[in-house]
Amino acid sequence: MFVDRAIITIKAGDGGKGCVAFRREKYEPKGGPSGGDGGRGGDIVMAADEGLNTLLDFRGLSHWEAENGEPGRGKQQHGADGRDKVIRVPSGTQVYDNKTGQLIADLGPDQRAVIANGGRGGYGNEHFKTSTNQAPKSGTPGEPGQRREIRLDLKLIADIGIIGLPNAGKSTLLGALTHATPKIANYPFTTLSPQLGIAELDPARRMVLADVPGLIEGASRGKGLGHEFLRHVERTRVLVHLLDIRPEDGSDPADNYQIVRKEIYGYSPLLAEKEELIVLNKIDLVPDEKERTAAIARLRKKLKLPVREPIMTISGAGRSNLRETLEKMWKLLKHADQPAPARRATGPDA
Repeated sequence: MFVDRAIITIKAGDGGKGCVAFRREKYEPKGGPSGGDGGRGGDIVMAADEGLNTLLDFRGLSHWEAENGEPGRGKQQHGADGRDKVIRVPSGTQVYDNKTGQLIADLGPDQRAVIANGGRGGYGNEHFKTSTNQAPKSGTPGEPGQRREIRLDLKLIADIGIIGLPNAGKSTLLGALTHATPKIANYPFTTLSPQLGIAELDPARRMVLADVPGLIEGASRGKGLGHEFLRHVERTRVLVHLLDIRPEDGSDPADNYQIVRKEIYGYSPLLAEKEELIVLNKIDLVPDEKERTAAIARLRKKLKLPVREPIMTISGAGRSNLRETLEKMWKLLKHADQPAPARRATGPDA
């Protein structure tokens, strides 16, 4: 089960109490104060784990605590520090203070962050001896550990985000390009959560692909399922816009493209500026070469695409032209960090 948001309470460990003790040994019945300091409380640490891809574990466990520091001991012995509580979360998890909305940490691959600090241990009575007070009979309590209510938001980290209307064939394409096994069927919103897969061109070239649930008109305003998952494409470097060359509802692929682009722009204009590759899927439904060429030409004309901008044609189910499409994705990734030119048809009035 995919869960991408959770609210939990965390409590760092309290510091141990300082010890009040006096040295009592043979020949030194009044050896003076010897109470040691208390140990420091453990921290709450969040650590990104590449083996996790959901926040499901936090649905059944909402309270997390670190170990308290031990009290100080006699003979000036320091109490042991409490152990940190390391909470493992998926890479891409953002940690917010749930009360203030402040972003505390944004955890990328293999990153760690202290989210709540343990309390400092109290002082033992040896700290308070002076020339005028040679037998102090008090220590200090340890400081309490930090307590916070935090919100965890997961934004998947992928190189490529596959977007498009429902039934464009995104899940089929992901399964064909990677070893992922997404659920595939012929009805809207088959994909109820983002799916990840790894495509390998060769041992040195790998890409993480994310199949994002289908976007419909109004998704950026919360309609359908898309609004819940649009944030998962924010971290992607390249968008693959998948279009059905012959939609079953008789709609125009160019119009379908515009619908999705406007929803992306409505959610985040910055997201709309990402590198994009247009891919026409299900070309096996148009076996006639002339008809296929005409469909591509109509799409290019309606979207006002320059000749140098490619439109890839594939069949996810038939696994045709996939290698060429992967090579094009890889080339776009290499240029993804460069400033992108203004995209066409991104504004609400386009």
